[in-house]
Amino acid sequence: MDKFEDLQAFVAVVEAGSFTAAAERLNAAKSAISRRVSALEERLGVQLLRRTTRVLNLTETGSSFYEHSARILADLNEAEAAVQQEHGELRGTLRVALPLSFGVRHMCTPIAAFSKRHPKVEFDLDLNDRRIDLIEESVDVAVRIGRLQDSSYIAKRLFDMRSVVCASPHYLSVNGEPQTPADLRDHRCLVYSNLTDPNKWTYLDSDGKKRTIEVKSTLSSSSGDFLANAAAHGMGLVMQPTFIASESIRRGSLVPILADYDWPVTPAYAIYPPTRHLSYRVRAFIDFLAERFSGTPRWDRDCKLPKKRQEPVT
Repeated sequence: MDKFEDLQAFVAVVEAGSFTAAAERLNAAKSAISRRVSALEERLGVQLLRRTTRVLNLTETGSSFYEHSARILADLNEAEAAVQQEHGELRGTLRVALPLSFGVRHMCTPIAAFSKRHPKVEFDLDLNDRRIDLIEESVDVAVRIGRLQDSSYIAKRLFDMRSVVCASPHYLSVNGEPQTPADLRDHRCLVYSNLTDPNKWTYLDSDGKKRTIEVKSTLSSSSGDFLANAAAHGMGLVMQPTFIASESIRRGSLVPILADYDWPVTPAYAIYPPTRHLSYRVRAFIDFLAERFSGTPRWDRDCKLPKKRQEPVT
């Protein structure tokens, strides 16, 4: 039997979790996949998989052999991709993790443009605000907004996420407009619960010093979009990323306030796990995003922000 197809069958069984799923992935009969794995074990003289009626488990030897086999197949795929790249053609699947609100609002257009340029690349997107393990979940690249806590990933900075404090015109007409951050203590505030200290809002004063004001929250939510809608309905003041608030500001349902102060600036990155070979499609996609988001993001142009920035507020 063909050694390459034996390796391919074994790796597919491990990654798919069953012979049936592996057969579907490889468009082959389940019996053929089983024969290939059995032939591989017989040729090597070792057991690679422990089979039960419900579960497949790798033996210790099987685990080590899987790592080598997966690397061999990946190297072959990269060799083929290198040849295709020389002819201007990328193909394969890009598994991308995106923050929910940012992904829905601002990633469809770049992905559509990249797909038009490289029509043989397929996308598998995970839109979720949870922090994922890129290696464990086989994600090629993730867009992450915030300070990077895991130094094992490689990161390329895409843009700075800026913040704005805003409220609805109706709320301001009834409750008045704060003139200084200290005035926020007298207002109802809507806070983002995914932050470590959602009730503590930081900013830079006119001297460039970092300050913190503790606000009184009347509503907290893990959804930035919900907070924007709640603010537009007059429920209170909100501090928002400009990539969320800009649409409401452009429509007039939210008004920026305290615009003479510098509110938090958080870097956004494209991150990917360290590998011996970064696939051409992943490298091309990251470079494409970096170019796409260079300069002032279009959502910042809709928000009244300070003309001169101090150091980022973190």
